[in-house]
Amino acid sequence: MKVYLKKIGIAIMAISVLTACDAVQNANNTQKGAVIGTAAGAVLGGIIGNNVKKKNSALGAVIGGVVGGVAGGVIGKKMDKQAQKIESEIPGAEVTRVGEGIDVVFDENSGVYFATNKSNINEKSKANLQKLAGIFKEYPDTNIIVEGHTDSSGDDTYNMTLSQKRANSVTEYLVSQGIGRNRLTTYAHGETLPKYDNATAEGRAKNRRVELGIVANEKMKQDAQNEVKQ
Repeated sequence: MKVYLKKIGIAIMAISVLTACDAVQNANNTQKGAVIGTAAGAVLGGIIGNNVKKKNSALGAVIGGVVGGVAGGVIGKKMDKQAQKIESEIPGAEVTRVGEGIDVVFDENSGVYFATNKSNINEKSKANLQKLAGIFKEYPDTNIIVEGHTDSSGDDTYNMTLSQKRANSVTEYLVSQGIGRNRLTTYAHGETLPKYDNATAEGRAKNRRVELGIVANEKMKQDAQNEVKQ
């Protein structure tokens, strides 16, 4: 599993400002998360989250929602276990632990994919989504962001509609497997947030993807803060 960690220490205000700038620049370059220190916490998380959102909103939502500090570390440990389970049970899924959350990418070369110009879920994808739903049930104190993406082929409006249909298909299937709808938020991005080069066939295939952001819900955040106080 890929883990991208950027430790941010703050000694004085001047160092804090410089560190924040470095964290934002790093988010631009890598589009990955940070372990945020107690003093910087949610402020830097929000800065990095907004920055990353420009290119990848699932990652932006994960990073931007950090609690930070010791409570954030408690949440991170719980997310470690969930991420490892997803990676072990769904081979081919790109699982990345980001700060206090998880980013999961399914493209046409991995476990959940769609035929060209289609939004219906095929049998292999159903099997993997069933496994994913089972994991989500084991970790009920998380919320899930479901995002649909396409490559740049075809009309912009058509691609936006197609990405919405694909994201909706994943959301509805997870609901059918017993995942509460209140845990799920669905977005469509069409071709607007490519992660790979649309000039190549390989890049286009990877851009035809569904991306999941897994974040702590309010109960998990409160439980982590209570654990720290004890």
